[in-house]
Amino acid sequence: MTMKKSLHEDWIAVIIAFLTIALVCSGLKPALPKFGAWNTGGGLWAQLSSPDLLRQTGILFLWALGSLLLARLLAKDIQPVKLAVSLLGIVLITLVAQLITSNKVIKDFGIEVVLFSLLLGLFINNVLGVPAWLKPAIQTELFIKIGLILLGANVLFQDIINAGGLGILQSVVVVFTVWYFSFWICKKLGLDDEFRMMISSAVSICGVSAAIATSGAIEGDNRKLSHVISLVLIVAIPMMLIMPYIAIWAGMSPAVAGAWLGGTIDTSGAVVAAGTLLGEEALKYATLVKFSQNVLLGLAAFLISVYWTVTKKEVSADKKPGLKTIWERFPKFVLGFVLASLLFSFVLPRDVVTAAKGSLKELQTYWFALAFTCIGLETKFTDIFKMENGRPAMAFIIAQLFNIFFTLVVAYLVFGRLAG
Repeated sequence: MTMKKSLHEDWIAVIIAFLTIALVCSGLKPALPKFGAWNTGGGLWAQLSSPDLLRQTGILFLWALGSLLLARLLAKDIQPVKLAVSLLGIVLITLVAQLITSNKVIKDFGIEVVLFSLLLGLFINNVLGVPAWLKPAIQTELFIKIGLILLGANVLFQDIINAGGLGILQSVVVVFTVWYFSFWICKKLGLDDEFRMMISSAVSICGVSAAIATSGAIEGDNRKLSHVISLVLIVAIPMMLIMPYIAIWAGMSPAVAGAWLGGTIDTSGAVVAAGTLLGEEALKYATLVKFSQNVLLGLAAFLISVYWTVTKKEVSADKKPGLKTIWERFPKFVLGFVLASLLFSFVLPRDVVTAAKGSLKELQTYWFALAFTCIGLETKFTDIFKMENGRPAMAFIIAQLFNIFFTLVVAYLVFGRLAG
């Protein structure tokens, strides 16, 4: 039985995330499963037979189980044995996705683990069927919200400044323009407000994370979210392969080419892979611009939350929402994201921040991966590939094409003087 959505769940996510941050900052850093790149059966078996894998899997399971048990305890709905068995199954599915992602060929494409988590969940749900024992720990929204708050710990205000004024300038211009165009084209194609918000944020800001944050802020449909995530990851692959060669053919400077890649490709892994094809300097500008867009995520989630709360929530016909109503309906995990960013930017000592960020990033990645395993376990293939008669895919592709051409113009205007 899935935990009911409620404001209380937001506070539970905040509590779990900040307890996690406190434990990691105090020195308790879980040794989570890690897979190196492999491309042969021997390399795969060497990783599966590693004596550390069982121990690391156990640590991940216990860490997630402790969080989930705390969530159920706070929600006054706890069934520890059923929850543990179900969570173990979800963790093992997610680890298989992580192992697939570590394949050298797939890794070179920059494909993220969330895609294979989703695909494995979809396969089980649509081909094999989800057994009853696997259902109690399917807590998609809770997992997403915890991961997003932990993401805030890796978005530092000092890094925004260090990223440079040019990267921030391009990012602000591109994000707001592309977001508005995407929203407009989605409206023209008759998509509902949830799809318009998620697609616009995914295309304009930072792909997967932006779609997740937006869906959480508006309490969006998980089937729509999985559809948008699939579009992001599928479209990123041909962009990553083709755009570097277009940059070479057009004789772009490393600064312009890198800024173009970083401003258009929607996943960080694909940005790094594409930038690497053009050399170290292009990679530097690609990551600078991509990071500058990533740091706008918190502001975007906050503004979207306010807009959605004020304009879209159910209210009586004769009463507009006041400040109290807005506060009651505002997604508290967004505040957790901002607070985590402020804490790591201005409060904690620099050595503590440096020591904790890596572990928190790993935990964030696994929370997202667990969430997308759950989404797959709750979603039918027909809901993804036949949704809205293909209109979301059409809207996404049109918006991405606009993003490619508009960002190229802005990259030339902003970075053109840094030729060579």
